Amino acid sequence: MPKLQRPTNGRIIAGVCAALGDRFGVSRNIVRLVFVLSTLLPGPQFLIYVILWVIIPNEPAPTEIDSPAI
Repeated sequence: MPKLQRPTNGRIIAGVCAALGDRFGVSRNIVRLVFVLSTLLPGPQFLIYVILWVIIPNEPAPTEIDSPAI
């Protein structure tokens, strides 16, 4: 199972939904849709999103060693 990291590519706002989708093997768009639909219900969805934004680390930037030679 992949690590829980916010990706550098494919982010919409902060990459929280993309990170959760990648981690659990679900489409990023489905996670985003579930989050948007959950905002219709009362609750602390935005607060949880901001907390996850702070807690989940960024994906490490690719280094020159990791990138393929041109």
